[in-house]
Amino acid sequence: MKILFQGDSITDGMRYKDPAKAWDKNNQIGHSYVYVINALLGSEFPERNYEVVNRGISANKVMDLLNRWDADALEINPDVLSILIGTNDVCYYFPEDADDLEMNGFRERYHTILSRSREKNPALRLILLEPFGYVDEQDAKGTPELRTTKLRNAQRIVRELAEEFDAIFVPLQETFDQARKQYPSRYWIWDGIHPTEAGHGLIVREFLKCTKELFGYTL
Repeated sequence: MKILFQGDSITDGMRYKDPAKAWDKNNQIGHSYVYVINALLGSEFPERNYEVVNRGISANKVMDLLNRWDADALEINPDVLSILIGTNDVCYYFPEDADDLEMNGFRERYHTILSRSREKNPALRLILLEPFGYVDEQDAKGTPELRTTKLRNAQRIVRELAEEFDAIFVPLQETFDQARKQYPSRYWIWDGIHPTEAGHGLIVREFLKCTKELFGYTL
């Protein structure tokens, strides 16, 4: 089974992208939640021979995924496709008055990505992770209220797309909200966007819980 993870820096995890470094097996997957999922599934089920591919790229928006989808998804032809995208669409790249992601093509582009993937492989299993975060007054760009509105819109859209495409939906905002009640926000997400190691651990737990039927493993 080939599992492809797509997304932005949260998925990227500083993975090596230079083909000349392909010999270094320590850094091809990066050091994000993808690394931990690969380690857990691989150690629990060596006989399944999972092939895990990470194509997350830092700073990507959904438009960037769409632009590179042929080479970085369709040609890879995975059996399972996991996507975590939306943070950059929400936090940095819309003007202050553009609070409606629908108008800026987020849903349309995401829908195109999913449609093309299913056309390529009708049996493809889809996993859509909810974009998450919080407004950090020290680091946030733009109006906090507007940024929160954009994030909630993106979360709603991803949930609706998951339902439309019969995808597994992995809710993450509530996971982090509950964790922040126990320990300070920066213990889990150091800048309002990027998880710490502990934050990536939360993603892994929720991912495996939601995909238990698919992979047969949870923490």
